[in-house]
Amino acid sequence: MGVRTSDFGYRLPPERIAQRPLDRREDSRLLRLLRETGRIEHRRFPEVPNLLRAGDVLVINDTRVLPARFVARRASGGRIEGLFCREIETGLWETMLKGAGRCAPGERLSLDGAAGASLILRENRGRGRYVVGVEPAAPAEGLLERIGGTPLPPYIRRPGPLTDDQDRARYQTVYASRPGAVAAPTAGLHFTPELLAQLEAAGVEAVRVTLHVGPGTFAPVKAEDPAGHRMHAEWYELSARTVERLNVARRERRRIVAVGTTSLRTLETAAAGGGDFVATGGWTELFVYPPAEFRAVGALITNFHLPRSTLLMLVAAFCTPGRTDGIRMILDAYAEAIRRGYRFYSYGDAMLIE
Repeated sequence: MGVRTSDFGYRLPPERIAQRPLDRREDSRLLRLLRETGRIEHRRFPEVPNLLRAGDVLVINDTRVLPARFVARRASGGRIEGLFCREIETGLWETMLKGAGRCAPGERLSLDGAAGASLILRENRGRGRYVVGVEPAAPAEGLLERIGGTPLPPYIRRPGPLTDDQDRARYQTVYASRPGAVAAPTAGLHFTPELLAQLEAAGVEAVRVTLHVGPGTFAPVKAEDPAGHRMHAEWYELSARTVERLNVARRERRRIVAVGTTSLRTLETAAAGGGDFVATGGWTELFVYPPAEFRAVGALITNFHLPRSTLLMLVAAFCTPGRTDGIRMILDAYAEAIRRGYRFYSYGDAMLIE
């Protein structure tokens, strides 16, 4: 066996896990990692317009996080915690349910916060996943806005002080516009409208893609051989306008900078066949781990990721395309970040890998 999942383990002190956002998005720290030498620089996120190059194309993921957490109850009053995953069709959802192990197919659950609305268990797909019918049938987005809560990741465990309304605002990029995600593309959380305007003034063009982040983004890789891991499928889309700008940049040999692993996976999925980008959409299960080649992306802005995760494997592969020694490079960078007191994970600090 070559690369092993255990190669991507590291120890993170619990106090380094960011439990709440900073008062201002742009106040994050930024670790700059130069792939050619492994050199590390310690910066602040507002320096990004000075670090990127005039002519770079910044690719942002405009997915919008749904208030996907909800509470349902059995006729006995038993509480079941739910996470909306996707809408199969109006009135039919794929969900994750905690506490539904004794529920039988056809059982009706009432929804907290929505008088008269209920879920009917249609199919148990195992590992906590269920297909449920919604009665009366209604579009998921509207119903979740009434009953749902922010789907914060499981490692955020805090007694307060943020309200759900505050989390709804901060666990969302400022450019989010297309509802469908159940987790935020967290590298984008650091940007503000003012910072985006500064990037434009510096000659950095921003274009949008969409990838609706699913709950699988937090799933650890359990197989020791990464080849045995299967990614959860996520919906992506590239518009005609974005494709046009990307192809112009390629012809002019300008660099494409992905904001987040979701943008990178979208671009590399679309570039897998070689040649020009084309306007497209569909489901991607692209799993990137060392050694891997990259056809589209020349630099990456990302957060710090969980041990043994597909996201950490992706950034390790990006450090040294086509080789496996990026594992050591990224783990050394993470160790330095821990020593320097960086904040990790969704509400944490950022990296620029170029």
